[in-house]
Amino acid sequence: MNEAKKKHPGPLASARLFFTDRDKLEPAVITLMAALFSILMGVGLIFIVSKDPFTSTRNFLLGPLLRTYNFYYLLITIVPITFTGLALCIIYQLKYTSLIVDSSFYTGAIVATAIGVKLALPAGWHPAVAMVAAGLTGGLIGVLPAILKIKWRANELVSSLMFNYVFYFFGSFVILYFLRDRNQTILASMPFQKTFALPKLVENTQLHAGFIIAAVFVVLVSIFLFRTRWGYEIRITGANPKFAAYAGIPVASVAIYAHFVSGFIGGLGGAVEMSGLYRAFIWQMNPSYAWDGVIVAMLARKNPKFVPISAFFLAYLRVGADFMSRRGDVAFEFITLLQGIIILILASDKIANYFKARRLRRNALAAETALAARADVAAGGDVATGAGAQGGKA
Repeated sequence: MNEAKKKHPGPLASARLFFTDRDKLEPAVITLMAALFSILMGVGLIFIVSKDPFTSTRNFLLGPLLRTYNFYYLLITIVPITFTGLALCIIYQLKYTSLIVDSSFYTGAIVATAIGVKLALPAGWHPAVAMVAAGLTGGLIGVLPAILKIKWRANELVSSLMFNYVFYFFGSFVILYFLRDRNQTILASMPFQKTFALPKLVENTQLHAGFIIAAVFVVLVSIFLFRTRWGYEIRITGANPKFAAYAGIPVASVAIYAHFVSGFIGGLGGAVEMSGLYRAFIWQMNPSYAWDGVIVAMLARKNPKFVPISAFFLAYLRVGADFMSRRGDVAFEFITLLQGIIILILASDKIANYFKARRLRRNALAAETALAARADVAAGGDVATGAGAQGGKA
């Protein structure tokens, strides 16, 4: 029993360990500093450009909570960036920088649109089939940068960005020539069948069951990364590929299936977004949820357990900025600047390295002082022993 308690400490012991372990506490403090600094920067920008900065600040900070509609809009905004954040957590655990999740998400939405328009299936089964098909398509797309890097050492960031353009125009081609509603003046698909829609969680709102699906995948991805052999191989490969290969882990295979799982989550997220929120495909541009997922994954420190918190924070900023732009004179685009500030702070290793270097110097100085004190005590003991020996001889 005692050994089991030592291996699995209780909640209070875990919390105490977290707040006393500097290695775990410092990343959380840096993330919190980045979030607070971005909010302060946003408020500063509002005071610079707004004619009524106090009202604009109030709308920005409290807008998501002032109206029930805004809060439901906040919850809806969390869903797609949660899926892309989870997908990128897997990629970042592998220490890759691929952004192919953008293609997986967008193409998954296209596949789900085709199924929602063309297939007649029972309610419940219809969106489920679309999610599986979109997930498999997204997974196959997700492995492309990994294959190029393994086979030809192509930079995965560059290749994924190029693929994002390819699949965006391919998806637009499919909508334009095969699924377009000719009665609409804008580029939109034919309307989805009624059985394709996900059920609403709250009547007279757009909050759909995709919110629950996203929460379930937070749990599943956490279990996958930290409680399975595949997740362990991903983390070991990301930490030290040479050691992983020496230990017998198939590094190339790990990279392939990690990208497939990441792409599957991204494609499934695109299907959830279509079946939960839309009646037809009406995206005029790629929504680029992958870039939001980058911020979510970085704020979560590559840990899927914290993705809901970081997704809530980012969605809160976006909804607040949207509400402020509708009620005031500050453009919504200023949120892009805040997101850039967050990425800049989190991507900078100098902040984290500063705290680590300071702590290491302090620990080294303490160890050196303790070693010198022990040496002095030992030297004093030797002197006393020598003096006693000389007195005995006399």
